[in-house]
Amino acid sequence: MKGLYAITDTEHLSSEKMLHKTEEILRAGAKLLQYRHKQADQNTRLTEARQLIDLCRQFTVPLIINDDIALAMKVDADGVHLGKSDSSIAVARERLGNNAMIGVSCYNDLDRANEAVMAGADYLAFGAFFPSPSKPDAVHAKPEIIGRAKQQFDLPVVAIGGITPENGQTLIDAGADMLAVISGLYASKNPFNTTIKYVNLFN
Repeated sequence: MKGLYAITDTEHLSSEKMLHKTEEILRAGAKLLQYRHKQADQNTRLTEARQLIDLCRQFTVPLIINDDIALAMKVDADGVHLGKSDSSIAVARERLGNNAMIGVSCYNDLDRANEAVMAGADYLAFGAFFPSPSKPDAVHAKPEIIGRAKQQFDLPVVAIGGITPENGQTLIDAGADMLAVISGLYASKNPFNTTIKYVNLFN
């Protein structure tokens, strides 16, 4: 698992614009998509997730649902991403099955990463590495934690937090398998071209 991990911006965009930008991002080569919409009601979330799963199937890209196991089950998503205050990996695995992809936010905490590995996580996410407009209060992590995680754990490592085409290479050089990006993609006036810039970092 290597490449660009796009995470939807649903706070600043209408559903229509979010879907249009997502299609451009997938068309340009994102390898993984996460649907994240904490503010919306259940009907909106279900509608958007169904539209996204259709797009993802079209481009053969897995869809991960942030935090909501029930929603992942309803739309037959490929997995879930869990943060500190979300459900446990054990619950997610029991409900979604052995083939589901379960990612875990580890922030700047290798002990949390170790617990996630022992519980059966499929990838580990660290960050924020740079100031992030999407999560201005996020815990700060240093690039060195990526290398340490790669040495300790045999799992893909995802870097997140304020990543741009200009600063992303340092995280790949540190060992990151994937770069997770929200505003860097969705705030772009030309998400297709911007996605290409991220994708080219891995070539």
